[in-house]
Amino acid sequence: MGLWFTEKYEGEGMELQATGLTFKVKSAVKKETPYQELLLLETEDWGKMLVLDGAVQTTERDEFIYHEMIVHPAGFTFTREIERVLVVGGGDGGTVREVLKHNPKVVDLVEIDRDVVEFSKRELPSISSGLSDERVNLIFGDGREFVKDKDSLYDLIIVDCSDPIGPSKVLYEEEFYRDVLKALKPDGIFVTQSESPFAQRNVHIKVVKELSKVFKIIRPYLAFIPTYPSGMWSFTMASNKLDPLGVPPSSLGKLYREFVEKNGELKYYNPEIHYGAFAIPNFVYREE
Repeated sequence: MGLWFTEKYEGEGMELQATGLTFKVKSAVKKETPYQELLLLETEDWGKMLVLDGAVQTTERDEFIYHEMIVHPAGFTFTREIERVLVVGGGDGGTVREVLKHNPKVVDLVEIDRDVVEFSKRELPSISSGLSDERVNLIFGDGREFVKDKDSLYDLIIVDCSDPIGPSKVLYEEEFYRDVLKALKPDGIFVTQSESPFAQRNVHIKVVKELSKVFKIIRPYLAFIPTYPSGMWSFTMASNKLDPLGVPPSSLGKLYREFVEKNGELKYYNPEIHYGAFAIPNFVYREE
């Protein structure tokens, strides 16, 4: 029969209770860290899979979608060079890998769980490859506390965190977003993963509302990620100066061609995706 792993998801509303995805597993390694249960699965169809506290974080087969989309819509919104980037969470390294393609001078990665980083560097080299880059500073600690004393330091801040439970809960609140705004340069951009508008609609709406109290420009956007609850996943971009929908297509096309010449073609993001991802279905913000 072999081994099987099911991520059980207890969603918002009875229609989503006890749903989930099941994966055929060839081998499994489990580790208890000071913060969470870490599980590495070798699966039949998705390659290596990182699971934290029972929730799938990333797989070798579809990780490129999440990591490209949390980085590149913001990266291609800038009309100048990106010098300094902060990534909160994202200990698997995929977000850092994509950020480095925009050639920043410095990337600070703040991850609370050192074991996630060390485990990913050892077991997921295709995802974590950027963590060894000399421009990357690995900082092990609380991202919420780290950002508090920063002032106009970062061009781009990305929150690549888990669901809003435990240590990650504070990363979804207005107070944190106000500290993020202070840590950004005046024309900086903030991006956060903002859950599934279908499976976690209430959380998604809360993120957008909390960000709207702090930033002038709020742009939620979508990507399809097969191994995440419902497949429909969202990110939200916020800024006081830069609007991803304000980038002229001719300028974006030129930037993307230059990017591809240096880095090669991306697997998911392209200029058409850039604009189309910001089209949100009617049901998401409809009052019920």
